[in-house]
Amino acid sequence: MTFKDIHSEPLIETWLNEKKSVKFFENMLEGVTEESFNRYKSLLKNDGRKAMQAFIKRKERYFLAEAKERARMQMMFENELFLLSEGYTGIVGIDEAGRGPLAGPIVAAVAMINPYDEWDGINDSKQLTEEKRNYFFERIKKEALTYGIGIASHFEIDDINILNATKLAMKRAIAMANEKCAIDYLLIDAVQLDDIPIKQLSLIKGDERSASIAAASILAKVTRDQIMETLENEYPGYGFAKHKGYGTKMHYEALNEKGASPVHRESFIKKWREQKASGLCD
Repeated sequence: MTFKDIHSEPLIETWLNEKKSVKFFENMLEGVTEESFNRYKSLLKNDGRKAMQAFIKRKERYFLAEAKERARMQMMFENELFLLSEGYTGIVGIDEAGRGPLAGPIVAAVAMINPYDEWDGINDSKQLTEEKRNYFFERIKKEALTYGIGIASHFEIDDINILNATKLAMKRAIAMANEKCAIDYLLIDAVQLDDIPIKQLSLIKGDERSASIAAASILAKVTRDQIMETLENEYPGYGFAKHKGYGTKMHYEALNEKGASPVHRESFIKKWREQKASGLCD
């Protein structure tokens, strides 16, 4: 039995008079709504125990955080809901991971998630813990209306440059997502795809402003991290599983010791090669 089951102020007063433990009230209030909590708060405040007052403050902070998250999620779906009201039905977010690393591919992802589902907590992949990213990664793949993942290799990055390789990976992700659900609008983080016949809205820091782009960023980030962990097994000693190919001190030390691997981007390590040839990296 919980407070939300009983809705009885006299009974609560009885428990307070009996000096039930604060832990007892914590258990009874587990999962109670803010509206219900506020009905009992004045009674609880009459309890002079410091532990009770601290508990009330924790609940108030919890409800405040809940309200902030609801407001954030409302903002995160503003563009999707507006476009739905305009008659678009295939609205996806698109994002990439891995533009800056010295090694490995670039990965792009597309995601279409239902704005009427419960997606509290979804955010730019960089703002989430690894545990949260992995949770949303599996959930998006399972529940998304459609999704797609596209990859451009380190060879393609060297051949056509990182910007064009990014666009290529995005087009591959779109093509995969289109197989399940026709896409008619792209919410995209900064990049503009000029040669595809799909309307687009470019949003600066879009992964913090659109839940669909955030979902895509999670798919791209986790997929690329998994690739780099695999490459760590194929090319041990570079630390790919740890730094994911970015130019950390550890990575450059490994380069100096072992030389470049077959999955390093030659266009990204050109300066390192020049310094190595001049003896500056020794």
